[in-house]
Amino acid sequence: MIKVGIDIGNSKISCIVCDLKNNLKPNILSIVSHPTSIVNKNFFTNLELIKKEVNKVIKQAEKESQTEIKSINLNIPISNSVSVFYNSKININNELISDLHLKKAINESDFFENFDNYYNLMSYIINYEVDKNLLFENPSGNFANELNLNFYKMSVEKNFINTYKNIFSELQIHIDKFIPTPLSSALATLNDDDKDLGAICIDLGAASSSVAVFENKKLIFADSINVGSKNITNDIARGISTTKESAERLKTLYGSVISSPSDDYEIIEVPLISSDENQFKQINRSTINAIIKPRVEETLELVWQKLKQYNLHKKRIKNIILTGGGSQLEGVDDYAQIIFDGNVRLGKPNKLIGLGKRFSGPEFSQTLGSIFFNSDEYEISFYKKSHKIRKNNVFSRFSTWLDQYI
Repeated sequence: MIKVGIDIGNSKISCIVCDLKNNLKPNILSIVSHPTSIVNKNFFTNLELIKKEVNKVIKQAEKESQTEIKSINLNIPISNSVSVFYNSKININNELISDLHLKKAINESDFFENFDNYYNLMSYIINYEVDKNLLFENPSGNFANELNLNFYKMSVEKNFINTYKNIFSELQIHIDKFIPTPLSSALATLNDDDKDLGAICIDLGAASSSVAVFENKKLIFADSINVGSKNITNDIARGISTTKESAERLKTLYGSVISSPSDDYEIIEVPLISSDENQFKQINRSTINAIIKPRVEETLELVWQKLKQYNLHKKRIKNIILTGGGSQLEGVDDYAQIIFDGNVRLGKPNKLIGLGKRFSGPEFSQTLGSIFFNSDEYEISFYKKSHKIRKNNVFSRFSTWLDQYI
């Protein structure tokens, strides 16, 4: 089976084509990435130009993989998303739990309700409470008096989704699944133990930073903020009056979150913004680091506040994985350890067959993760199955009514 994933980021557009066989590691047929400058904080500044750039990337991926691309998994930024946790409790009077009880609990919940002008990206059960005992798998077959289903729902603005649909409709490409970008990053970098024991995956991207939280093998939260490594570059450019190109180079070669006494004595020549191309000034390394540190601190603190906003800090998940291009900044892992009070590691994408060295860095986690997405894990499987059966049943209307009132 051929699977294609596309990521339209704030600094690059990437496409991956892979062959999935017999649950083995995906075999990458092609992976293509081109820089872009027309995406600003996940919005397109020139729609016609973005179509051309996306089409160029797709055509190159088709050529290299010798595959015609007709459908894709598409990463979706979720900076303006809405996350909701809700539950549904029913009494079953010491009966044997069946799918009928589960469907009744779903029908009495907010599962089918959507926010105005929002698109429901995912909504599913994250755990069950059976007589106050917490379970993470379908509890059917147990006798119980009380059943409580706990759900997680994520929605994004419809206009945002419609813009993406319009782009790919004109390119005659079908969007098979929309994937939250932080989920893709997590799928590419977390191992099975991370997902089971609990992990916080933070992707430090170019113009945004995102977080995905896993526990008991399930995604329990994801969100994003519009602050990224481009903000650091702009801060340096403004702070020392140099070009953005020079600021990016300074950040990459000399930047660090953690300062040392020797930084005061390491002198760097920096080109100034002026009509004279040969005009330079000298600064020390500590000047650059003094600009970088507050922005990194702000970014990580904002991510931490997102977790606190939904009371996820109370879970005390101590396994922190950093990925994305910004994770390569020296000392960022040490600083994350202070803020999140956990064990921090830098997460690179899982090894894949055919993955070249150029694409094995953390900046491609979002792209690679799109091929690991399995929609069945983010849906209510038994409800979806019964719904498909009803659609082909002449008594479908009666069955729907019965489900709602049993």
